[in-house]
Amino acid sequence: MSKPETTNQMAPGSQKRVSNGAIFAGCAVFVGCMVGAAYASVPLYRLFCQVTGYGGTTQRVEQYSETILQKPIQVTFDANVSSGLNWEFKPAKTVNPKIGETVQVEYTATNRSSTASTGTAVFNVTPMEAGAYFNKVQCFCFTEQTLEPGQSITMPVVFFVDPEIAKAPETKNIKTITLSYTFYPSEKAQPVAALPKGETVGEGKL
Repeated sequence: MSKPETTNQMAPGSQKRVSNGAIFAGCAVFVGCMVGAAYASVPLYRLFCQVTGYGGTTQRVEQYSETILQKPIQVTFDANVSSGLNWEFKPAKTVNPKIGETVQVEYTATNRSSTASTGTAVFNVTPMEAGAYFNKVQCFCFTEQTLEPGQSITMPVVFFVDPEIAKAPETKNIKTITLSYTFYPSEKAQPVAALPKGETVGEGKL
């Protein structure tokens, strides 16, 4: 007597369950990737702007230029304050350095309010194509600035214009660059919730 043939047949409905599970897993991975991309987009965009100078973003460097061209370029300055910060903010005077020459200029700020306040400076360069060639060695915009009531401070900016600006087709004819700053009030840190009296971290009712 011949043995009955056996087949690897799946129980009814099991194949459908496997397919649904695979679809759910795929959807979960997709959603996770989208959330990760959303969180990464802002720092990645900032990094892109810093590297390329996109949008007039200036460059931050640690050393001075070793090459100075016998070609001057005019640099003008602009100063603005947002409505949420009661400061007087004055720009530096126009300078005409040689391309590649390191220059120091000074902005001034005064707190006109009756309380101490902290501001952060946002900056850009016009024309925007020049942003990739405007190198700042030192700048008050690298950190927050806190002023006491009525206090005035002088804030230096040390910079040079990269000699490569004279070679690039889109920038070689630029004769004037404007460095603009806008001060905004710094966001206050959110207070940490206090624990009930007599209770320490790790304690609590279950």
